[in-house]
Amino acid sequence: MTLQSDAASETACRTDLYDVALKRFERAVSYLDLSEAVKNFLRVPKRELTVNFPVKMDNGEIANFAGYRVHHSTVLGPTMGGVRYTPHANLDMVRALAMWTTWQCALVNLPYGGAKGAVICDPAQLSTAERERLTRRYAGEISVLIQGQSDIPAPDLGTDAQTIAWMMDTYSLVTGRSIPSLVTGQRTGHNRHNGHNGQHRPHVPITGSLDRADATGLGVVICLDEALCRVGLDQPAEVRIAIQGFGSVGRWVARHAAAMGYRVVAVSDISGGLYDPNGLNVDDVIAYAESNVGGVVAGYPCADAITNADLLALDCDVLVPCALENQITRENARDVRAFLIVEGATGPVTPAADLLLKRRDVTVIPDMLANAGGVIVSYFEWVQGLQSFLWDAREVQRQLRRVLLKAYEDVMRTRYEFGVTLRTAAQIAAIKRVSEAAMVRGLVP
Repeated sequence: MTLQSDAASETACRTDLYDVALKRFERAVSYLDLSEAVKNFLRVPKRELTVNFPVKMDNGEIANFAGYRVHHSTVLGPTMGGVRYTPHANLDMVRALAMWTTWQCALVNLPYGGAKGAVICDPAQLSTAERERLTRRYAGEISVLIQGQSDIPAPDLGTDAQTIAWMMDTYSLVTGRSIPSLVTGQRTGHNRHNGHNGQHRPHVPITGSLDRADATGLGVVICLDEALCRVGLDQPAEVRIAIQGFGSVGRWVARHAAAMGYRVVAVSDISGGLYDPNGLNVDDVIAYAESNVGGVVAGYPCADAITNADLLALDCDVLVPCALENQITRENARDVRAFLIVEGATGPVTPAADLLLKRRDVTVIPDMLANAGGVIVSYFEWVQGLQSFLWDAREVQRQLRRVLLKAYEDVMRTRYEFGVTLRTAAQIAAIKRVSEAAMVRGLVP
């Protein structure tokens, strides 16, 4: 595929993640000796559910909402995937995210297939009571798919541990028994963090897994650290990191990176960004944001104000996009000055930008690998739920590092075997694993 043809189709890709997912699938399977039957089997979702349901609002009016739940694959095991609340949701978006979750689970060798769910709504415009009623109604509507251990929902954009707790409680009320392993991403109580070495003091554990909240961010930093060590950059204080997106992932990336000695020089969110070439006081910035209206960084007095566009073009070593998809495009990829991009978000680099960055020798650690920490610890949580046994934080972090570094090595080996980018290598490794399992099981009875 030429740069021109890829760039020409980018407008469609930016609004259709499923198109991006399919293009990357086709690129990866071109390196594998798979029959058309297997390719067709892996290309499309196994099942899709669209639901429409009413919710009573606080003012007494009845509002109607639409939602989705898509299972992409069940070859490796039950499906698992997040539920997002966003006004921009559509079926193709959910299809793409479910497919990517399948490949991500396969890449890190989890016994899961990929799923995704969404409700078309703006959670910021809903009260807590309205969100609860919407969540419980949505959970009831999709219960025909999540039954027991066949599909495991988790938090995603616009949802959190409380959302997942309402879903679990709704299903438990129907079955007459509490089923913690039905979902992942549940609240475990408050933890006091004493640094990045796993020393946590759990307080009032409820369900779930310790360190689930920061798992994605920690996984990003593990991959970042491994990539830098492999090129001989083993002095964290000399490495400048810029983080776009300062929410549930970005804040933990900043916190763990700073704890390991890296110099976080810039962060940004929807309100704008902050820059200090000497390194931000990450704990102070987080405390400011958490005390600020809307949880934003705007107005922080101890750093220079910058825009999100400024952050992407900063003179730094590592750029970590942790916001939304399609942030680095053919329009701004030439402005990126970092030599390493680590994708904390899903799909932040478009296909055309990938080609431009490759030509400029900018390494991209793909989302499939870099942000897999969340799905890995979700698996740990599921195992703990089945066992009714809570691991300590040190064990969670040890196992997370073990699984991620094994996957990292698999991607590097595949990259050198096929002479491809890390993104395509990750897809090849994942698709190969699922296709082999599919052939062992048999496509048809």
